[in-house]
Amino acid sequence: MVVARLILLNGPPAAGKSTVAQRWVADRPLALNLDLDRIWPLLGRWQDDLDATGRVARQLALAMAGAQLTAGRDVIVPQFLGHPEFIDQLAGLANSVGAWFVHLVLPVNRAEMHARFNTRPDHPATGLLEAIGGPAELDQMYDQLQALCRERPEVVMLDPQDPHSALLTALA
Repeated sequence: MVVARLILLNGPPAAGKSTVAQRWVADRPLALNLDLDRIWPLLGRWQDDLDATGRVARQLALAMAGAQLTAGRDVIVPQFLGHPEFIDQLAGLANSVGAWFVHLVLPVNRAEMHARFNTRPDHPATGLLEAIGGPAELDQMYDQLQALCRERPEVVMLDPQDPHSALLTALA
């Protein structure tokens, strides 16, 4: 019996998470690329209350992931998560439906993160980040992720030079 997988692909903004996730699902029929940055703009007046929007987007993501995993299909969540709450909810969901949970991180250095972020003005997260603090917020997010990785020994760091191959190796 094949066990469904819930893969959290964490990393700083602009690390390449969405690209790696899209490439991974392209080879897996009905696997779900559950990008929360794509859920936010689907919610009416989402910019009015970013905290509420984030909570609703995470609730929707958990429901979608639960439906996929229960059906035996894989889910990958390419999302920056600097706090453990949603990570623990994802892990709990996977456990509750008998799926495998893995927390992967796609690292990038701080300077490269800023450079990459500045080259993608049309990405949904760009407007959000500008609304909550711009480059200073990027630095705070980077520091949060570094601290989180130090606290969580189960995190698997991917090779940023070949993240797709590293992802496949980590999931083998």
